Amino acid sequence: MHSKRQSLSVRLLGFPSSEGAELGTALAHPPRDGPSYSCLLGDSLQEPDLMIANGDDLSALAALLAWQPDVLRPGLVIGSAGMEFPCAQLARPLDMFQMFKMLAELGRKRAEAVKNMPAPVAEPQHERRRRIRLDLDVTDPAEFIKMRRPAPAGAVLIVDKRGALRDHVARLLAPHQVAVEWTESAVAAVRLCAETPVAVVMINTSTPGVDPYALCSEIKRQDGAERIAVVLLVNQASGYDTARARAAGVRGLLDKPMADRHLLAALKKLLSLPA
Repeated sequence: MHSKRQSLSVRLLGFPSSEGAELGTALAHPPRDGPSYSCLLGDSLQEPDLMIANGDDLSALAALLAWQPDVLRPGLVIGSAGMEFPCAQLARPLDMFQMFKMLAELGRKRAEAVKNMPAPVAEPQHERRRRIRLDLDVTDPAEFIKMRRPAPAGAVLIVDKRGALRDHVARLLAPHQVAVEWTESAVAAVRLCAETPVAVVMINTSTPGVDPYALCSEIKRQDGAERIAVVLLVNQASGYDTARARAAGVRGLLDKPMADRHLLAALKKLLSLPA
């Protein structure tokens, strides 16, 4: 009997488009005796299992450090970072054999650490900024508290052709007493956002008759809807239009299919729920 192959989600940081595409292609075709890998799209809200950063890009290194890599959140720096990092490093020119060997070892150590974690300890969730700040935050704590916005209040609304996802999300969020609604209609979704408190809208981009970008724009045009987080559920094979999504006000995307731990972590962050 074969053991289940380990699957790791990867975020690439700071690579030029050509090198990023080359790495993505290589990771999509890993050695058969190691883990499988899936590269997250730039707007993905999913927390990766590991990060690979371009050592020549200062912003990428800052993002990697902010993620606080360790055995549970392994990181790899490719290229000369010019300093010591708390994670593995590989020099250029990149040897793909050595990269996969190192990634497999990082995945093995991560799996062991997860297995040995005392239940029910949850992995810490870290803030993911759209742009990493390179300066120091010297804001007075009292002033910071005044600037903080209240946690989002309202239901999770799922737009999908069937209600199965709604039932699944409702089970995941049951301990937090968050209402989860469902519709297959763009018109009904706009009306629900106008008439009831909604905090998050999750739109399955394969829902028949629904243009997810147009629906997001309609929702965002309503008074008070600027705080509604609209998330697209995307199959990478079907594509994701970054320009249209950002113009419409989409908060980000989640890849299909995804593990429950990733889905729940994303929902907790969007709803400001305790980890």
